[in-house]
Amino acid sequence: MQRINKYTFKNKALALLSLIFVLFFSSCEDVVQLDLETGQTKLVIDAEIIWQKGTAGNEQVIKVSKTAPYYNNTTPKVSGAQVKIENSNGDVFTFNETEPGSYVCNNFVPVLNMDYTLSVATEGQTFRAVEKLTAVAPIDRVEQETVKDAVGDEFIEIVFYYKDPADQVNYYLTDFKSNYLLFPEYDLTRDEFFNGNEMDTRFTDDDKIKPGITYNITHRGISKNFYNYMNLILEIYGGSPFSIPPGNIRGNIINTSDPNNFAFGYFRLCEADKVSYVVK
Repeated sequence: MQRINKYTFKNKALALLSLIFVLFFSSCEDVVQLDLETGQTKLVIDAEIIWQKGTAGNEQVIKVSKTAPYYNNTTPKVSGAQVKIENSNGDVFTFNETEPGSYVCNNFVPVLNMDYTLSVATEGQTFRAVEKLTAVAPIDRVEQETVKDAVGDEFIEIVFYYKDPADQVNYYLTDFKSNYLLFPEYDLTRDEFFNGNEMDTRFTDDDKIKPGITYNITHRGISKNFYNYMNLILEIYGGSPFSIPPGNIRGNIINTSDPNNFAFGYFRLCEADKVSYVVK
């Protein structure tokens, strides 16, 4: 869940003083670039099949790239790969490269609770993953609340509500996007203590949420395994999957040619509900 940072006046004063010292001393120091050790290059497969409610879901994109040294400004794209997904009925959906590293399918058929198998062949290696397309509870309404932190400062909180199904265990991943956010803010939820009840997901960003700002909300249904994977990533990366990780986190994509040469990424299939909300 999104956490609210609580600051006292003393904290703010110390932060301001620290900033002044940093700015002063940085003006008389050279930038030092560390000579970091470069690890083994790994394949990265960004394979999210997302089926937005009310759409056909036929157009899907999978991106294939490689890891790069820390100071690289670009991500190496992988061209010439053979990318396909097969469902449990034996239907095969081919993804064709439309630009370097980007593979598109225009005739994908999403079916809830069906198993799908991803296959990526490149550079003499074949990578494979299996996952089920998971349903999502639709968003019923979005509201905003004005709340106070521990020192009495007011801020706006965005809340959306949905009815969790009673006959199953559910896991959800939500992202909040806005023009001022460099990366989406993510929130993981499960219905362990709320099964069958109305649930809510809340987002706040201290004093940055202002009237007139638009937030695009994507609410996904996800599998338990993907929930555990994302929970680990968000804990280690400090809430953002785009931060620099302190270690390797393996997903569900295996190398059938060489198990030790695994790929980064997680093949997931999610039904999603999307809404836009303008702060009042």
